[in-house]
Amino acid sequence: MQLGTISTNDNPQPRLALRVGKDQVLDVQAALEIAGLGTPMSSSLRWHIENQDVEREALERLATWAQGLTGEDARKLLLSETDIRFHPPVPDPVKFLCVGKNYAAHLDELARTELINELPDEPTGFVKLNEVLCGHGSSVARPNGIVKFDYEPEVVFVIGKPAYRVSRENALDYVFGMTLFNDLTAREIQKREVRSGTRFWTAKNMPGFGPLGPWVMTLDEIADVNDLKIECHVNGERRMGYNTRDQIHKLADIIAHFSKYMPLHPGDLFAMGSAAGVAVGQPNADKLFLRPGDRVDVTLQGVMTLSTEIT
Repeated sequence: MQLGTISTNDNPQPRLALRVGKDQVLDVQAALEIAGLGTPMSSSLRWHIENQDVEREALERLATWAQGLTGEDARKLLLSETDIRFHPPVPDPVKFLCVGKNYAAHLDELARTELINELPDEPTGFVKLNEVLCGHGSSVARPNGIVKFDYEPEVVFVIGKPAYRVSRENALDYVFGMTLFNDLTAREIQKREVRSGTRFWTAKNMPGFGPLGPWVMTLDEIADVNDLKIECHVNGERRMGYNTRDQIHKLADIIAHFSKYMPLHPGDLFAMGSAAGVAVGQPNADKLFLRPGDRVDVTLQGVMTLSTEIT
C-alpha cells in the first residue's frame, strides 16, 4: 500500500489517504463512512502506524472495496492527485534523523568542497526539524541572500514500532515503509557551520528545506531496501541517479546503531543520505544551484515522484 496525508479545498484538515491506482487517491475517513466496515481508523498516518496491528486488515479491505467503486461514490471518494494538497506523509515524527556521509563518492565531493572535515567510521547524523517539512508539490522560497542553494535526493524509511537496542538481524522488522526526501541545503551556510564545528543546524533547517513524500510505500511492497533506484531532475534535466546498494551503512546497520542508546518511535524517520552528483560537487556548480522558477523532481524509479517548485 501507499499511504499519505492530504487536504482538499472543501476540507482543509490534513487526513489519511490511500493511493488507489496510478493517479487516484482515496480519502480514508470519508470512504469509511460509506463503506460501513465498522472499524474506526486513525485520521493521521503516524497514528495509523502506531495502531497498525488493529487497523491494517481493515485498511486492506477498504482498498479492495475502493477498487470496485463506480458512479457517484467513485466521483465523491476517488480524488485526482491534481485536486488535492499533499502534506508531508508524517508531518510530526518524534525524531527525523538524517544520516550523513553515507555514500563514498559523496564523501569525496564534500571533502573536496570543504563541507566536511572528518571521515567517520560509524553512522553519523543530524536532525531535520518538523517545522521545515513540506509536501509534494510545495513551493519553497530560496532564502534571501542564499545563492548556493542545493538539492540532495534521498530515501527516507519510516519506523513502524517501538525500537530500542535492536539487533542488525531483526532491524527490518521495525520498519513500516519508505518515502522520498529532498534535503535542501544552503551550502554557504553549511561551510560556515563546518568551520565553526557545528552540525548543519541552520544550513538544512530554513523554511521549506524538507520536501517529503508524496507517499509512504509499505515495506511489504519493497523487494529489497538495498536495491532502490533514485533519480533527480531539475527542469527536466537529469542531474543525479544512484542505487541504494552503494550506501556505506545499510538500513539495518543504521537502526541498530541509533537504537542502541536512543529509543525509536512509530513514525520516526531516517533519511539515508545522498549520493554524489549534488550541485556543489560539480565544476559548473554556480550554474546548477537552484534558482527561483526551478522545478526539482526526486523519483523512485517506476513508483513515485516528489516535486518541488523553487520561488
